Amino acid sequence: MDARMNYYGNPLAAKFAKYINSAGKAVSDSTLPAATQELVKIRASQINGCGFCTDMHTKDAAHAGETPARLHLVAAWREATVFTDAERAALALTEAGTRIADAAGVPDDVWENAAKHFDEDQLTALVSLIALINAYNRMNVLIRQPAGDYRPGQWG
Repeated sequence: MDARMNYYGNPLAAKFAKYINSAGKAVSDSTLPAATQELVKIRASQINGCGFCTDMHTKDAAHAGETPARLHLVAAWREATVFTDAERAALALTEAGTRIADAAGVPDDVWENAAKHFDEDQLTALVSLIALINAYNRMNVLIRQPAGDYRPGQWG
C-alpha cells in the first residue's frame, strides 16, 4: 500500500510536526509512567485502525523492555491479568476519550477511576496524550500511511 501523499516530506507538515512533537515532549517528560504512555498510544492506535502508529508504539515499547505478553494483550486488556489497576484506568480513559462520540462524552465513573490512580499532573499528561495520539492517528489514517517499516529510534 502506498500513502495518498508524501505528508512527511511536505514543508507545511514539517512545520506542523515541529509543534505537535513539542506537545508530545511535554507529555513524555511528565511523571506519567513511560510504560503507561506506550500502552495508551498503542490502544488508541488500535481503536483508530492506525497501523503506522500501532507498529511504531509496539516496537518502541518492546525496545524499552515491555513484555511480549503485555503487548499482545493490550487489545484485550479488560480480560488480561498483566496490567496494574492504574494502567487499566488509563486504558479505560483512553478508550472513552478515543470513542468520545460513541458515548457522547467520557463517563464520570471512568474519569473518577483514573483520578484515583493519577495525580493532577499525571492526569493532565494522560488527557494530553490521549488527545495527541488521536491527532497522530487521524493524520496517518487520512493519508493511509503504510505500516511495518518503523525502526525504534529512527526519529530521535
